[in-house]
Amino acid sequence: MLAAESSRVAVSTKSSTPPVSKWKQIAEGVEPFLQSVATHLASQTDEFEPQIAAFAKYALTAQGKQLRPILVALSGEAAGGLNDSHLKVAVIVEMIHLATLVHDDVIDDAQLRRGRLTLAANWGNEISVLLGDCLFAHALKLAASFPTPLICRAVSAATNTVCAGEILQTRSRGDFEVTREHYLKMLAMKTGELFALSCDLGGFLSDATTAGDGWLREYGLNLGTAYQLYDDCLDLLGSEATAGKTLGADLANGRMTLPILVLRDRVDAGDRKQLRQWVLNWEPAYLSCVLDLMVKYDGFNECRMSVQQHLDAARHALMRLPVSAGRAALAGLADFLAEQTEVLGVVY
Repeated sequence: MLAAESSRVAVSTKSSTPPVSKWKQIAEGVEPFLQSVATHLASQTDEFEPQIAAFAKYALTAQGKQLRPILVALSGEAAGGLNDSHLKVAVIVEMIHLATLVHDDVIDDAQLRRGRLTLAANWGNEISVLLGDCLFAHALKLAASFPTPLICRAVSAATNTVCAGEILQTRSRGDFEVTREHYLKMLAMKTGELFALSCDLGGFLSDATTAGDGWLREYGLNLGTAYQLYDDCLDLLGSEATAGKTLGADLANGRMTLPILVLRDRVDAGDRKQLRQWVLNWEPAYLSCVLDLMVKYDGFNECRMSVQQHLDAARHALMRLPVSAGRAALAGLADFLAEQTEVLGVVY
């Protein structure tokens, strides 16, 4: 499970399938697997102390699109087929992801997630922090139950990387001069790493040779980074209906994101000074001002191109794998995100 150096290969994977239909097609292909993941994840609450089982259940039933379990399943199919071990790994990775969300909501003082009160809003920060710790520990306990120590090592290393990425992001809050390189490093660590782990272990449990080449891991790392870039752009350039949250939430929490970095590096001295003032003293009313600057300096296209570059790298990695339905579905995920990215900012 070591990432390999890649040489770039030209590939075209454009499709005329509408984005929503494409997502539905991909998700339906692994729906039985996802249902099993949800069932097994919920059943893990029986392993917790009875007095805290209700907290664990609340956290473990807050699943969204289940992207990481989808990646485990599709990577397993691309590498040779699924078995019971894929289900356990999908539960482990999703539990780690949900634990990070519990902690994120404490850090961000978030009241809502996916349309319901956060664990912290219901029971307070102290319980939420400790419950998140319990979820991390339980995920590692499950990983240690595999006959090979490689799974637990990979899960532990990825968890370490994710948490380190969150620390780097927290330390970078309010840093108007943060470099793009550091920003991309943080995204790869805090989001890309779990995508990479999902793909890496999905392949490893099917075919160690395929996984050892590192192409599935490279695909996941680039897809995850692209996904976080898109989400960061959506926070400013999307609509509240699409984003599912109030726009500008990242800036309200002091996070520099791609649209702001693009503007910072494009604007003249006067606009740069004004942008800095808005960012460091963020108010919702400044959103329209930032969008005006995006139009003035043609920043939308550069944001879209940055996401697409990572998606291209993900597609290149896939081309190293044998042709299969799983590989096609993984490519479909990249295409879906690419098409979603192309509409960012078009209303302006």
